[in-house]
Amino acid sequence: MRIGELAEKARTRPSTLRYYEERGLLQPPERTPAGYRSYGDETVQRLEFIDRARAAGLTLAQTAEILDVRDTGGSPCAHVLDLLDRRLVEIDEQLEQLRALRGSIVELRAHATATASEACTPESICRYL
Repeated sequence: MRIGELAEKARTRPSTLRYYEERGLLQPPERTPAGYRSYGDETVQRLEFIDRARAAGLTLAQTAEILDVRDTGGSPCAHVLDLLDRRLVEIDEQLEQLRALRGSIVELRAHATATASEACTPESICRYL
């Protein structure tokens, strides 16, 4: 199938497919005699995997590593588990940062409601912050 057909099946744009090819996520496709890219059905499955990896928060570089292990005949599942474990640690750290930020904003809000807005001067911009 041509790039436009593949993009439609994968619900993406042809430019995304070319980008994935440049980044090594998609193998260079066969070419028709006229020079058009010609993709097989297995490329749709590969794109679905890329989408699932992105949804899990993996980077394109990490996804390319996984696909490279598979393409060289290995089983990438242990590597995927390691990446998912690292992703969970990152998410936990982000949650802690968000909790701290929320606490700071709650304090700012409490201070703002206790401070008269008339106290704001043009020089101070806003005393709430």
